[in-house]
Amino acid sequence: MDEFEKLKILLIHWVEHNDEHAEVYRNWSRKALVLGNEEVSKIFEILYQETGRLNRLVEKAIEKLNEHKV
Repeated sequence: MDEFEKLKILLIHWVEHNDEHAEVYRNWSRKALVLGNEEVSKIFEILYQETGRLNRLVEKAIEKLNEHKV
């Protein structure tokens, strides 16, 4: 396995791991809202959204690695 394949596997893992974190952020956003802390809820919602943006960037990197096949 070459370095590009290793990197691709690592990036795929990061996306999956980030998805798990995103769900935790979304859950805590809801909990904070129920607890009456709208400000913290909004912060967790932003974390959820930004994790999605991060994953889209990682997925672009995976696409570029797939295009690099020699």
